[in-house]
Amino acid sequence: MNKILIFIICLIICFIPAIIGSYFTSEAIPTWYETIEKPSFNPPSWIFGPVWTILYITMGISLYFIVTSKIKNSIAIYFFFTQLILNGLWSILFFGMQNLLLAFIGILFLWVFILTTIITSAKVSKISSLILIPYFFWVSFATILNYSILILN
Repeated sequence: MNKILIFIICLIICFIPAIIGSYFTSEAIPTWYETIEKPSFNPPSWIFGPVWTILYITMGISLYFIVTSKIKNSIAIYFFFTQLILNGLWSILFFGMQNLLLAFIGILFLWVFILTTIITSAKVSKISSLILIPYFFWVSFATILNYSILILN
């Protein structure tokens, strides 16, 4: 298969959770999310869109390097897709169900699976692994933010 086509498919796959998440997020932000207590370090709402767009692009690039690597590792692909599913699930739990506790539990699982994806993908492609580090740090911050919102509410 043409590498450009594979790259485009990887990007599309990685934006699926974004599309799902935006369905739940867009309605909840101006209503529910604006009314709940947030910590002082909560970023302004406008920053989340650009950050997540960049992160989904980097996830697509990472997936591309995993699937096009000469080293085949189904475990790395399994962990990658699991974290991608958990990524989409978090928006459903937090914004859709407005369940801060379940969202916090979900983001803890997401955090573990991102870390595991970084570790397992390093065996396939160092670039794939390194590209995921900003995503890991952002979700680490989001985990602290989710916990703080849970405590405040």
